[in-house]
Amino acid sequence: MIKTQILNGRKMIKRVFGISLLLWIFSATGSEYLSHELNGQVLQINTDEGLVEITALANDSFEVFYQPSGIKQLPSFAIDGVAKQTELDISDKPESLMLIAPGIRAEIRKSPLSIRYFRNDTLLLAEHQGLFVDDNKRGFSFALQEGEKLLGGGERIVGMDRRGQRFPLYNKAHYGYTTESKQMYFGLPAVMSSNKYVLIFDNSARGEMDLGATNSDEMRFEAVGGRTSYIVVAGESYPNLIEHYVTVTGKQPLPPRWALGSFASRFGYRSEQEVRDTVKLYQESGFPLDAIVLDLYWFGADIKGHMGNLSWDEKSFPTPVNMINDLRKEGVKTILITEPFVLSSSKKWQDAVSNNALVKNAEGNPYQFDFYFGNTGLIDVFDNDARDWFNQTYSALYKQGVAGWWGDLGEPEVHPSDAVHNLNGITATGDEVHNAYGHKWAEQVYQHQQHLAPNKRPFIMMRSGFVGSQRYGMIPWTGDVSRSWDGLKPQVELSLQMGLFGLGYTHSDLGGFAGGEVFDPQMYIRWLQYGIFQPVFRPHAQDNIAPEPVFHKGKTKDILRTYVELRYAMLPYNYSLAFENSLTGMPLMRPMFFEDEADLSLIDEKDQYFWGDALLVKPITQANQKEVSVNLPKGAWFNFWSDERYEGGKTITVPTDIKLLPVFARGGAIIPMTIPVLSTQEYSTKSLDLHYYADKSAEHSTATMYNDDGKSPHSIRDGAFETLIFNAERKADDSQADSLTFTLQRSGNYKGMPGSRMVSLWVHNWPQDITKVMVGEKQLPKIADKTEFLNADQGTRWDSDNKTLEIKFSWKDNISVSMF
Repeated sequence: MIKTQILNGRKMIKRVFGISLLLWIFSATGSEYLSHELNGQVLQINTDEGLVEITALANDSFEVFYQPSGIKQLPSFAIDGVAKQTELDISDKPESLMLIAPGIRAEIRKSPLSIRYFRNDTLLLAEHQGLFVDDNKRGFSFALQEGEKLLGGGERIVGMDRRGQRFPLYNKAHYGYTTESKQMYFGLPAVMSSNKYVLIFDNSARGEMDLGATNSDEMRFEAVGGRTSYIVVAGESYPNLIEHYVTVTGKQPLPPRWALGSFASRFGYRSEQEVRDTVKLYQESGFPLDAIVLDLYWFGADIKGHMGNLSWDEKSFPTPVNMINDLRKEGVKTILITEPFVLSSSKKWQDAVSNNALVKNAEGNPYQFDFYFGNTGLIDVFDNDARDWFNQTYSALYKQGVAGWWGDLGEPEVHPSDAVHNLNGITATGDEVHNAYGHKWAEQVYQHQQHLAPNKRPFIMMRSGFVGSQRYGMIPWTGDVSRSWDGLKPQVELSLQMGLFGLGYTHSDLGGFAGGEVFDPQMYIRWLQYGIFQPVFRPHAQDNIAPEPVFHKGKTKDILRTYVELRYAMLPYNYSLAFENSLTGMPLMRPMFFEDEADLSLIDEKDQYFWGDALLVKPITQANQKEVSVNLPKGAWFNFWSDERYEGGKTITVPTDIKLLPVFARGGAIIPMTIPVLSTQEYSTKSLDLHYYADKSAEHSTATMYNDDGKSPHSIRDGAFETLIFNAERKADDSQADSLTFTLQRSGNYKGMPGSRMVSLWVHNWPQDITKVMVGEKQLPKIADKTEFLNADQGTRWDSDNKTLEIKFSWKDNISVSMF
């Protein structure tokens, strides 16, 4: 009787007051189930307020799409393609429905309609009020559990656990930020819970996310328009959860190998001669270099008045094609900045207007507005015709030899709320699609680059996007950070947070970008040392102080040369991290809580991190630090520079030296390295150094190295890569000396793969000499003299001073190396 009265009351409200009040009632009381139907992987639920669809996107993921009558919907930007095939079961009871996928199930209460999500028998997430819609906003409300911690929201500086925070959902530049920011360049309407789920608010509009700030037991997402849907992803562990997340939102394609090299970048190189001189100085200084990034002076002599030209300023760059070709011969790629703004004073303004490339105003004319660079229009990257027009610029520059793209100001930095975008038949305001603008721009550049060069990997660096932008090869950076110690402090937090959501190449302008009138060599060294162990090594700043290390002198230059050489020596390890990221979504920089998922206090750790699985890095972010505290996980750890051993499971204090960034290798780790080169153009793994950190606490160890040609975009799809697996098994007891068996296995194939390799195996922390070393059936000679050993093709030597066993041999087929 009561349910009938409620339904009859709603019908009368609809007749008398119209849809707006009805939707307000919907937000307060919830809708009522009428019927359901399972079509393939989509459960369609008819309610008195409209359709609700629950789609199994994969074994562990549901999209939930509420479609109230009379509400304009926008497409999903988060989901990558179509749903993955999965098996579904459905159970229908008088009061509820149950939709069961292999890794997640939804329990749908019929009256009023509400949904809870479980993995096995564990409650993950429950709608609180569910969907709410009124004249001003739409969104969802969920219940938070006691003790639950939340990560996410994208680039914010508030600490790792974001529960208790309220953030704007509006990508916005924060120039010169330091140690606190709730709104930055790249927000994400998504959270990861300590209860092992990810929740995505798949809505591109201006809004807010409230993670228990207003009500401690409620998580709330709201926006001024957009799509009324969300996505729930479940997992058994954090790495497993990330893999399920990128299965739904898209995996990062492999970047070109040169993207892991050294970049020269500044605001900005003002002439062709300056570019050539900078590259020459790198070469003369013995600094590796793979790319140079040109800021906005390449298309205009001044900061203002030229944006939108996107063609070479011939006075400053008289022979750009020759310049690009000459740099390429030296192994240096050219990357150009582009922006989505076309100034009314630029050479391309009228062409953009004539081709309907710009967003419109309410009257259907190009929307013009003023911002720092001049009076402008904005390219409508949602419109296919506008994208085609914009792509003409990229086509012309690519034919000139440009190797990569830098998309700047793509929040967009200025975006009129009432600007009218064309989503190819659907109109939407600037406020409705703002947060997906950089995402669609990246998609445009990525897809066009695939068309221009189907056999090369795109390089696309952008500072703003949306959930799933990683599938377009986006390499984000953390924006215009202050050139100061306080600017350095939050960089680990920013990169870790983004890496959890698929954006594993998030990095900072090394050395800081904004401000800074006096060069601080200590801060600069510490920032660039940290940069060696972050995804992209790109010093970048305003040019009143040179951001490139080659322009500095003495100790600064010498210290950093050693670190950049290390970056290149570590390419086999780093490139394998890139491969792992593309395969599973695992970030290159990894948070401490991955080590012990039961210890929720580790979620708050934002000052140190893992670089891959083998290395622990503690950046120095304060001036004149004489010592630093490091939280070592359980197990053995070794000082990366001195091999000094530490017992983990506690916090240690170690002295610092300006020459040495605190880095520790895990006991049992196997780290592949090679001879450093001046450009990845010369990179080879024909000579391979394997560093094994032996310890009695790690009887069994394994590591995987991936390798391919470094440029094919389809290496993973086509299986055109090799997998190298290294295993170490150590045996020891009180009655006999230690023995070690090290196996090397190789599988896979690609064009240009080394037929054989010279391997140098370094067994660190080996306390004694050995009797013999067998490589397969062959015994290696023991060579005591260090110089003789260095010149030998094979042999073994025990360095008693460093407690290191060195073994050299040739490797072609799967082999075992046994040490007695």
